Amino acid sequence: MEQLFNIDLKKILTNSNKELNERKKNLNLFLESGLPNKKDEDWKFTDLNAIIKKNFKTIVNNQEFTFHKRIEIIKDFEHNHIILINGSYKSSDFKFEEKEKVQIKSIKSPKVNSDYSSNNLYCLNRALTVGGFNLEIQKNYKCKKPIIIYNHFTSNLDNKIINNSNKIKLHQNSECTLIEYNIDEGCKFIKNTFEFVEIENGSILKSIILQKTKSNGYFYKSISGSQEYNSSYENFILSSGLRFNKIDLEIDLNKENSNCFVLSGLCLGKTEHQEIRTRINHLAPNCKSYQKIKNVLEGDSKGVYQGKIFVKDIAQKTDAYQLSKALILDDQAEFNAKPELEIYADDVKCSHGSTSGSIDEDAIHYLMTRGIELSVAKKLLINGFLSEIFENFSEKKIKNFLEKSMEDQIDGI
Repeated sequence: MEQLFNIDLKKILTNSNKELNERKKNLNLFLESGLPNKKDEDWKFTDLNAIIKKNFKTIVNNQEFTFHKRIEIIKDFEHNHIILINGSYKSSDFKFEEKEKVQIKSIKSPKVNSDYSSNNLYCLNRALTVGGFNLEIQKNYKCKKPIIIYNHFTSNLDNKIINNSNKIKLHQNSECTLIEYNIDEGCKFIKNTFEFVEIENGSILKSIILQKTKSNGYFYKSISGSQEYNSSYENFILSSGLRFNKIDLEIDLNKENSNCFVLSGLCLGKTEHQEIRTRINHLAPNCKSYQKIKNVLEGDSKGVYQGKIFVKDIAQKTDAYQLSKALILDDQAEFNAKPELEIYADDVKCSHGSTSGSIDEDAIHYLMTRGIELSVAKKLLINGFLSEIFENFSEKKIKNFLEKSMEDQIDGI
C-alpha cells in the first residue's frame, strides 16, 4: 500500500504537534489495512482496492494548485453560493439572506480525537483532510433562496487525492436547500469526503448532488446524519457522468415524526461505476423513510444499490419504503441490488423491492410508428423512467433546471 500511496504529511500545514501526531497515527492505521475490498460486506460489489490499483500507479497528496478561472454562475434561478476549490473552502455569498442567520466557516484541520472509525477511508480522511466547510442555519430561519456549492476541481490533479470534511447543522425550525454542483477539467484524481449533518426539531433540509460534465474522477462520499422531532431530510442524487462514485448514507431518525427521503436517477455510460449504499435507522415511533433508486446502464457500466432499513423495538408505527429499478441497455451492463430489512418492532409498514430489465420494445415500436426516430424514442423512454423522482419536487425553477440537466446527461450516454 505504501508503494501506491506516496504521502507526504510535510505538505500539510498543521497547527500543532498534537495534530501532526494524530495525522500520522491515522495514516498508519490506513496503511496497515489498505483500501476496502470485496471481503468487506459493505464493499462486496465495489472492490475499491482492485479499482484503484487498476487505474493508478502512484497517488500523491500535493495540495499546491493555482486557480485563476472565473466560476460560471448558474443563471436559471436566483441563489446564494459557496465556492470550493479542490475541496477547500474559498468564498461564499449569501446576498439573499440575513447575514447573521447563515454562518459558514472554513475547516482547515481535523478535530483531534481518538475516534477511529471501522471505515478505513475515514482514517485516510483524518490523516490528509485540508479543507471543507462548517455551515449553520440559525434557529427559526428559513433560507429565502437555495445555496449552490460550486465544487470546482483544477487541471493539475492527475494522480492526486483530495480529502475534505463538511459539517451542516440546521438549528430548530430552520429550512435550507443545498445543491452540490461538481465541475472538473478531466483529470484522473480521487476525492474522499466525509460529511456530518444535524437536523434539529422542525427543520427541513433538501440536498441535491449534481455533476455538470463527464468526469474521470474517483469519488467517495460518506454522509452521516441525525434527525430530531418533526424534521425532514430529502436527498436527490444525480451524479451521472462520474467515472467512479460511491455514496454511503447513514441517517438516524432519533425522534418522532422525522422523515428521510432518498431519490436517485443515474445514467451510467461506458465503463462508469456508481454505488449508493444507505442505512436508515428508525430509532423512534411514527417516522417515515422513502427510498427510490433508478439507474440506466449502457455499455459495460456497473450500478450498485445496497439499502438497509433498521427498525428499533420502540419504533412502532414506522413507515419505510425502498425500491430500486434498473433499465439495462446493453448485455455487458451490470446492476446489483441488496435490499435489507432488520425489524424489531411489530406495528410497522415496511417494504422493499428491486427490478431490472431492458427497454420496452413495444413502446419503442409504438413511438416509431408515429414518426419518432429510434434514438429519440429511446431517450424519451429513458427520460420518462428517470424523471419520476422529481414528481413531488416543489420548487418549480429548480425542478426545471434539474430536469434539463438530466436530459443533457441522457443525451450523453
